[in-house]
Amino acid sequence: MDIQNQSSTSEPPEAGTRMGASQSSPSSPPLLVDEEQRTAATATNKGPKKLALIPLVFLIYFEVAGGPYGEEAAVGSAGPLFAILGFLIFPFIWSIPEALVTAELATTFPGNGGFVIWANKAFGPFWGSLMGSWKLLSGVINLASYPVLCIDYLKLVFPIFSSGVPRNLAILFSTILLSFLNYTGLAIVGYTAVCLGIVSLSPFIVLCFASIPKIHPKRWVSLGQEGVKRDWKLFFNTLFWNLNFWDNASTLAGEVDQPQKTFPRALFSAGILTCLSYLIPLLAATGATPLDQVKWVDGYFADLAAMIAGKWLKYWIEIGAVLSVIGLYEAQLSSCAYQILGMANIGVMPKFFGSRAKWFNTPWVGILLSTMIVLAVSYMNFTDIIASVNFLYSLGMLLEFASFLWLRRKMPKIKRPYKVPLPLPALIIMCLVPSGFLVYVMAVANKIVYLVSVLLTVLGIVWYFLMKLCRSKKWFEFENSVDKDENEDEYSLR
Repeated sequence: MDIQNQSSTSEPPEAGTRMGASQSSPSSPPLLVDEEQRTAATATNKGPKKLALIPLVFLIYFEVAGGPYGEEAAVGSAGPLFAILGFLIFPFIWSIPEALVTAELATTFPGNGGFVIWANKAFGPFWGSLMGSWKLLSGVINLASYPVLCIDYLKLVFPIFSSGVPRNLAILFSTILLSFLNYTGLAIVGYTAVCLGIVSLSPFIVLCFASIPKIHPKRWVSLGQEGVKRDWKLFFNTLFWNLNFWDNASTLAGEVDQPQKTFPRALFSAGILTCLSYLIPLLAATGATPLDQVKWVDGYFADLAAMIAGKWLKYWIEIGAVLSVIGLYEAQLSSCAYQILGMANIGVMPKFFGSRAKWFNTPWVGILLSTMIVLAVSYMNFTDIIASVNFLYSLGMLLEFASFLWLRRKMPKIKRPYKVPLPLPALIIMCLVPSGFLVYVMAVANKIVYLVSVLLTVLGIVWYFLMKLCRSKKWFEFENSVDKDENEDEYSLR
């Protein structure tokens, strides 16, 4: 599995410098000096501010998973055997294709636009803008669930946060505090994710070792308790929820050190970490405890820990859950903020939205805008809205798969630092399988989800034409377009 991101050129900055130097004569030292200064400045900007491999691995991990928290519903809805098979098989039919697509496109077009640039290159600015709207809305509104979830865990220890003004204030201040951490820089967020990942996973390592003497393998093949009806809709939604969003980190490509090499390695490593963090604790918990299927809901791992090792491990897992939620928030906010910056860089949003903070070089406007939306949505009953943004995410993924296939056909000779080693017919089959699942998820949605999704899609379309009007009237300053590279000179985007 390998991964993604975009930049304005498919070659490193030094290539452009060499071209500029080769076009000037040896008798023009001012130009050479200027080129050398620009190269030195570029090298300076690529210093400690760039995201390294290990922090990127854990950012991707938190984009996708964040730990076994939340996988309990798979057992409750379909029983241990189907849950184990689901987390064993589903990564091959969903996660790996999504990660492979991300790896090829992110390394071919690395930069802070990710999937927005891919759709723009494949089908033009309208579809690029609509992709940005779908993904941004789904990401930011989904982001609003994390502060609420964090407070839900804290209220178990501090009941004062259960309702009323204390709960609302806790959501407000936790959101602001978590967003400020993102403002301090992506490198800090990345290494924070490393620490949060290690600490939040550590109680499950203890749980697995404590479970070994109590495991009865025959419990793994249980189809569930008699009288408990299987809920396939909940089962597949649980798998989908816990194993998607591999492409979100593509919006960070412009901040990654050597993205053409780093992204594939990070995706592969994060994929292994994610699969193992789901599957091994699931095997341990289902094998070491008698099945009480109706209790397998979100948060049940903490109760299982008390049964297997004692209450001390239960409290450890609950603390780990809070830390995991913090990691999820930081990773998702980074993706949303840098997506906004990337959309400004390619002219989908006004140039102002691409502003960076002077002290930390972070996209402060993107962070502020995302945080404001999070605060607005956090106080709503957004069960149907969350389902709707999952619907929008599915639409975005269908467009992403289509962009991937069309770019393979449209630009067959473009340089791809990582290339999925399959011919186009095989790639179509590879994308059809997860696309079929996306269609299923959309088909089982209720009427409210359809209504909200249509309204949000219309909002995205209106945004495109509003930005087009603002550009023509020169009400705001826009970047002209994605900078062209040698490949784009040969293969026009229009």
